[in-house]
Amino acid sequence: MYPSLINPFTFPPWLLRILELRIDVQLPQPDLERELDTLNRRLRQPGDILYDLPLLDIDLPGLVFRYREADGEHYIYVEDLQRQCLAGYTVFNRLIELNRRQDRYLRAPHSKYDPAYQRRGIASAIYRWWLDAGNCLLSGARQSPAAHALWQSLSQRYALIYVDLRDKTLSYLGPEVSNQTREELHTRMILAGKNWDTGRLVESTGMIMPFDLP
Repeated sequence: MYPSLINPFTFPPWLLRILELRIDVQLPQPDLERELDTLNRRLRQPGDILYDLPLLDIDLPGLVFRYREADGEHYIYVEDLQRQCLAGYTVFNRLIELNRRQDRYLRAPHSKYDPAYQRRGIASAIYRWWLDAGNCLLSGARQSPAAHALWQSLSQRYALIYVDLRDKTLSYLGPEVSNQTREELHTRMILAGKNWDTGRLVESTGMIMPFDLP
């Protein structure tokens, strides 16, 4: 549920503060349309850095997925071939909260799609491509309800753990946490990519374990 749809008399003030912090901010529709239109023109403009980007092997009818990497961040632009428009894009961001060791392995996804292309499995297909390539995902401080639902769906196929992230240190919390812990800003989720498990994540990122792995 988005903040603009929340009845302020439904929840106590302390819970409203949590919801406002944890829910990702969405661009107003006109702003999103302008951003996608601008990117679409750049993708089709010879000489632009976004022109003629390589295609990814992601199969969704009527759509093509173009890929760009810049400064360690990975961009996937999704084009509708028939309408010759940009459906939206997903970027796998670096996070300043991570130290150099963690930054080698973890990226935080963020997606923007025109409402006409939402709920069509686009972001899910991109995340699966990323995870199947052996990469891992870390959730950001804010996450929309739709994004959270997507992570929970992906956890049926990929290992998901909760971690505490503060002072550039990751601490293992486990595969499940209480509702109160889940809502804290320091609590994040990690989706482990192909050939990753908790032990490898702990070793690679220097994650602090409160107890030994079983």
